[in-house]
Amino acid sequence: MRRRFLFYAIPVLLLVVGMAMLAGYRMHSKAAGSQAIVSHLSPLATNPDIDPGTSLGGHPAPNFTLTNQFGQTTSLRQFRGKVVVLAFTDSECTTICPITTETLVQAVRMLGSDGGQVQLVGVDANPDAVSVADVKAYSVDHGLLTSWDFLTGSVKQLESVWKAYGIYVAVVHGAIDHTPAVYLINQKGQEMEIYDSQMAYASIGQQAHVLAQAIAHLLPHPPRLPPISYRYIPGTSPKTPMQLPTTIGRSVSLGPGHPHLLVFFATWVRQTSDLSANLTMFNQYQAIADKNNWPSVIAVDEAPTEPSGHALTSYLATLPSPLRFPVAIDTTGQVADGYGVQDQPWLTLTSSSGQILWSHDGWLPLDKLTSIIQEVISQR
Repeated sequence: MRRRFLFYAIPVLLLVVGMAMLAGYRMHSKAAGSQAIVSHLSPLATNPDIDPGTSLGGHPAPNFTLTNQFGQTTSLRQFRGKVVVLAFTDSECTTICPITTETLVQAVRMLGSDGGQVQLVGVDANPDAVSVADVKAYSVDHGLLTSWDFLTGSVKQLESVWKAYGIYVAVVHGAIDHTPAVYLINQKGQEMEIYDSQMAYASIGQQAHVLAQAIAHLLPHPPRLPPISYRYIPGTSPKTPMQLPTTIGRSVSLGPGHPHLLVFFATWVRQTSDLSANLTMFNQYQAIADKNNWPSVIAVDEAPTEPSGHALTSYLATLPSPLRFPVAIDTTGQVADGYGVQDQPWLTLTSSSGQILWSHDGWLPLDKLTSIIQEVISQR
C-alpha cells in the first residue's frame, strides 16, 4: 500500500484543529512567544523548510499507555524526569516520517552526553499497520530499535491518543494521511512546543538543530550548541550541471547533456517492498535502454535518511546479483528536493536539455516501465 503524506499539512492541521474545537476535541492554543524568539526577517522565520516551533504554554500532556516495539507496556508518564520528544509516525511510511525520525535522532546526537536526558517516543499513525511487528520493523530498518520507544495498540487505543493530541489520521484511496506533528514535552509532563515536519531532505540538519536548541533550554544545565545557518537550502534542479559520487568511487553527471532514468530510493524501502527484486530489475531495463538508445538508469540513494553511513554498501553486498548501473549518493538531499522527490522509491526521466519528462511514485513492472519510457520518448 502506498503511503502519502499531507503535503498541505499546515493548512490541514489548522482546519482539523478548528473542526476539533467544534466537535469538542481537546486542542492546544498557538500561544505567542515561542521558546525560540524569531525575528520575522530572520532566516529561521523565512525558511519554508524549517518550522521554528509553536509554543503550547505548558499544558499537561495527556497520558496514554500503549505497547512498544518489544511488546512492553509503556506509558508516557513513566518518562517523567526526562524531556520527551513525541512524534506521530506511520509505521510503513516512505515519505515524511523517515525525515522526521532522522531529525529526532540528529537532534539528540547534537546534544552529546546531554542526550541521555531525552526520551524519543513515536506513536503509530497508521491504522492499517498496528502490530508490534510493524513498529519493530520500522525501528530496525531506520536504526532506531534501541534509540526510542515506538508505541502501538489497537486502532481504538490509537484513535484515543490521536484525538487527545489533535492528530488527523485517515486512509484516503488506500494511502495514509496524517498530521506529521512533533511535540516537545518537559520533565514535568507539560507540552512546551509543537513542530510540523517538512518534506525537505536538505533541511534535516537545520530542523534538528532547532529542536536540539529547544531541548537544551529545558535541561538543568543547558549545553551550548555550535551555531549553524538557517538560510534556505535550495534544491539542485535538473537544469543545473552537477556530479554525484557513487558507491564505486567514480562520479556520475546529471543535468543538461545527461539524460537519465533516475531511481531515487533508500535501503529502508525494503520494509514495504521487495527492494532487491526491484533494483535488479533495472539491469534488464538498462539492457533494453542500450539497445534502443534510451536514457541510462542511475539509482540515487537518499543518504540523509539512511540509518548509518554504511547502510547502502552493506545492503548492496546482499543483492543476489550485481547492479549493472551506477548507484549514486545524494549526500545532502538537494538533488531529491530539486527533482521534486516526494516519496521513496521515486522514478524520474530527464531529457538532455535538463527537463523532467516524467515522474512516478513507486515501482513499476518492467513491461509497464518500458512502455511508458517508449511513449514519452516518442512524443519528443
